[in-house]
Amino acid sequence: MPLPAAPEQKPVVPARRQAAADLKANNEVLIKGILCTLIGLGVLVSPYFITSPGMQGIVARSSLVGWFALVLGCAFVGLYARRRMAANAKA
Repeated sequence: MPLPAAPEQKPVVPARRQAAADLKANNEVLIKGILCTLIGLGVLVSPYFITSPGMQGIVARSSLVGWFALVLGCAFVGLYARRRMAANAKA
């Protein structure tokens, strides 16, 4: 009677599973940071490219939202960088 075939995948170790979850969470924070930064920059820069004076005034009045999105995006990118440096220092 022949032996069964060896398993194709290695068993998942809890530490490896946690590392994969941390990597996914870090990547999501980076994506959120980049998107918020781009939205903030878009809101802040768009009044200079809009030709309609009425629409330009509406978008210009929403500059507070643009600054908030820009600061939030930079905070997310900074959090990603801090997590990466902490992971590199630990390893």
